[in-house]
Amino acid sequence: MVLLFGCKSKSSKIIEKSAPVGLSVEYIRQPQNTLIIDLKPEFAWELPRAAVQQWSYQILVASSKEFIENDNGDIWNSGKIESSNSVNIAFNGATLEVGETYFWKVKIWDINQKETQFSEIQRFKTGVKKGVITSANSFQIDKIKPTKIQKTSNNSYFIDFGKDAFETLKFNYKTATKDTLVFHIGEQLIHGEINRNPEGTIRYQKIKVPVIPNIVEYQLKITPDKRNTKSIAVALPDSFPVLMPFRYVEVENVKYAITADNFTQLVYRSYWEDDESYFKSSDSILNQVWDLCKYTIKATTFAGLYVDGDRERIPYEADAYLNQLSHYTTDKEYAMARQTIEYFMENPTWPTEWQLHVALMFHADYMYTGNSELIEKYYDELKHKTLMELKREDGLISSSKSTPEFMKKLGFKNKKTKLKDIVDWPPAQKDSYWKLATAEGERDGFVFTPINTVINCLYYRNVEIMAEFAQLLGKTAEEKEYRALAAQVKTSINNKLFDKSNRFYKDGEDTNHASLHANMMALAFNIVPEKHVTSVAEFIKSRGMACSVYGAQYLLEALYNANESEYAFSLLTSKENRSWYNMIQIGATMTLESWDMKYKPNSDWNHAWGAAPANIIPRYLWGIKPLTPGYTIASIKPQLEGLNSTSIIVPTIRGKIKAAYALEEDNIERYVIEIPTNMKAEFEVTPTSTVKVNNELKLSKTGVLHLQSGVNNIEVYN
Repeated sequence: MVLLFGCKSKSSKIIEKSAPVGLSVEYIRQPQNTLIIDLKPEFAWELPRAAVQQWSYQILVASSKEFIENDNGDIWNSGKIESSNSVNIAFNGATLEVGETYFWKVKIWDINQKETQFSEIQRFKTGVKKGVITSANSFQIDKIKPTKIQKTSNNSYFIDFGKDAFETLKFNYKTATKDTLVFHIGEQLIHGEINRNPEGTIRYQKIKVPVIPNIVEYQLKITPDKRNTKSIAVALPDSFPVLMPFRYVEVENVKYAITADNFTQLVYRSYWEDDESYFKSSDSILNQVWDLCKYTIKATTFAGLYVDGDRERIPYEADAYLNQLSHYTTDKEYAMARQTIEYFMENPTWPTEWQLHVALMFHADYMYTGNSELIEKYYDELKHKTLMELKREDGLISSSKSTPEFMKKLGFKNKKTKLKDIVDWPPAQKDSYWKLATAEGERDGFVFTPINTVINCLYYRNVEIMAEFAQLLGKTAEEKEYRALAAQVKTSINNKLFDKSNRFYKDGEDTNHASLHANMMALAFNIVPEKHVTSVAEFIKSRGMACSVYGAQYLLEALYNANESEYAFSLLTSKENRSWYNMIQIGATMTLESWDMKYKPNSDWNHAWGAAPANIIPRYLWGIKPLTPGYTIASIKPQLEGLNSTSIIVPTIRGKIKAAYALEEDNIERYVIEIPTNMKAEFEVTPTSTVKVNNELKLSKTGVLHLQSGVNNIEVYN
């Protein structure tokens, strides 16, 4: 409702030195560096802490900086809008023109009708739509200096940049004669030198650089890789040089003195703000694992879409879903996930489970942004991605029922492409050309049958999501159908795929074999009846880390869902061969595609699907998630067993959630939880606990405490 157009109430008081911050257009925080392709873009901002709660807002959009500086919204003056919403505010002014530059700002009134100052001005330029609705974020180039340079012989130097990155190298070299420098660049050391014959897709390259008098500045000309520059790979912008991931440099034939100042790592990545997230704890290994995984997400944004790694540079749905979750918890970035979602609607990949991850990506986007545009655009196409057309009478699905006609509905252009159940990757040695692959691969001996438990657990979650989307879009009849189907699928899984005598899930309908995967997926998606949670969890714990770095996402989700946080913590901080700490110990600074090269000999050292702790630590160990779409209400359910203290910052579309925890000697759990303005939170504790919030005794039979924005000091007496 518009109450006032551009004028100020005489009774209103301006909140001193306070204004909205964290502005974005189409979820892009620096829109001046890219093109906004939606001509009815969404605006968002964060509220100043002093405002407590927003009551109203006013947006001005202008065609010139002079107009906006003089509070003249010639393109759009929203007037004073009575609303608490500060995200997904759709443009509602005169038509925006392609190729034009616009300026905008916003101010708000708090619940007491106190008025803020206008925010800083933000500029954006419009571009042309190309079949999608998501605007791309901008790229950045970080200039990194060496952490170490060492002369190794009369004419050779060793250089360490500290971390692996997608980059090229710029250097200065002054010579009096025509000569050639020889560079070796790589990701891995062996006996203190760059491994010049590495396994798999660990990168190495030798490059000769002619140097001549009168030229001082040079840049390496890296040879493109044949596989990751094929037509099916994501192409980098034309303005980019050839990029290769490397950390180490060796230079030979150096005749004149050089220092660290002569060398600069040019690291390419998508827009990123490091201080949006933070984690530290009393466990040093967990801290290292967090740092490894957060950096992995940052470094692998180089392509603008979520790609598998450097070997192929192809987006895969399951990889992308894990990247998406971890991107949300390490930076306030939503555009890349939305771009990748739209990419998958035109470019599907073959594994059955990967198709079933598309709805999960849509749902995560909706929960973290509160925006339904993608759902509205792709709702009918998304139905096919759930694979419900492959169901039989009891609701369960089988990929064996797919046809060329159905594959076309999924977006496959090659008529010969077929769905194939994958469960986990890589497969066992008998299915593989890898002589060093383990006998069971990463599938825990999974037995494939037409009715696959892993597939149907993912399918169940897809149907649940479609019911929610149908309700959102007001499709009442379809919502009813989906809810009935979800109930049927859950019942069929528990009646036909659950071993009642052993109280765990079988791999499929025609086998008695039970794997980690069948059980962890059922528990991760809340399919397991309460009376069987303990037995399923015990079976899962008996299998250890019998899954890949991808499967570890669902293993940890399952454990936290079953309140098995102590065991989950032991996996996160494990020093075993199949652990994140092992990746650190062998010298990686990004997560590997597999736990170790011996498990997948063609692995790369820059695969973000291995970075699950980047989202597991905030979402499950700390238990911080959006309870309602767009984080209007946050859910906080800490499961911090194993830690004496920890602090965290989690980015949200409404601002940062900040939290700290300490376990006192008297066994009192002390929390400080700071909730952003314009957000509420539900904090979950054991129902029998005695709790104080800001020194007030709080009683809750359900164990759920309702927190307001601002700082909440909580004491839990167990």
